[in-house]
Amino acid sequence: MKDRAVELTSAGDVVAACGDDTLTVWAAQGMGPGVRAWSMGEAVVVASPDLNRRDRLAVHGPAPQVARLVELVWPKLGPSYRLLGDRDLLGELVGLVPGMRPLASFEWMDAAGPPPPGRAQPGTGGWLRDADAEVSALLAEASPSAWATPGVTGIRRWAGIRADDGTLVATAADAWSCPQVGFVAGVATAPSHRGRGHGERLCRFVFEALAAAHGRVALMVDSDNRTAIGLYERLGLRIRPVAAVALEGV
Repeated sequence: MKDRAVELTSAGDVVAACGDDTLTVWAAQGMGPGVRAWSMGEAVVVASPDLNRRDRLAVHGPAPQVARLVELVWPKLGPSYRLLGDRDLLGELVGLVPGMRPLASFEWMDAAGPPPPGRAQPGTGGWLRDADAEVSALLAEASPSAWATPGVTGIRRWAGIRADDGTLVATAADAWSCPQVGFVAGVATAPSHRGRGHGERLCRFVFEALAAAHGRVALMVDSDNRTAIGLYERLGLRIRPVAAVALEGV
C-alpha cells in the first residue's frame, strides 16, 4: 500500500472503492456539492458537509489504513467534521489517532429492498403537501429531539397519516436521500394515537416508496429506542452499530 491518498471524483469511484458499502455510499450523496472522498489501500473516507445536520467524515476499511488516511486528509477539512462509521472501527481509531474524542453511539439500519409483505390496512399514509406547520407541531409534541424538522437542509418531503377528523397523527421524512440510498428521518406518532399501528403503516409506505426509487432504504435510530428498532426490524431493516467521533488536534 502506497502512503498516498487518492481522491475519488465520482459516485462510481466511491462505490468501487468501498465495495458498495451502504453507509459509505450514502455519505457520498452522489458526490453532490461540497462532497469529497479519498481512498488508500482498502480504506475509504468521505467528507460530506451538512449531512443529517452535521459535517460528516464517513470512514470504511481496516483501522490502521483508515487512521493513516484520516491523518492525511484532515488538513483539507476542518474541526467541524465528525467521523461516522462502524462502532468497532471507531473504537480502534480512538486508540490509533491522537485527538479523537468519542461523541455518541447509535444504530444504522438498512435494507436492500422493500419491506416484506404485510396485511393491507386502511390509513397507509401518503405524501403531504403544504403541511410544514402541522408536521412541526406534531414533532414538537411527539419527538421534540428529532433531527429532521421542516426547513432543515436536505429534507425532500414529508409523509403522514391523518385521523378521521383530518388531524395529522403520524409523520416521517424522506431526508438526505441519495441516488443509491433512500434515507428516512423524523418518524413520529402523536402520543394519543400510539399503539394503533400508524407508525408501522406509515413506515411501510415510506420504505416501499424509497426502495422503489433508490433500491435501498436506511435510517439512524437511538440504541435505547427498542420499540422503534423492533418496528424497523419487522419491516426488514438490519441493524448495524455505529458511532460518531470528534477530531481534535489531528
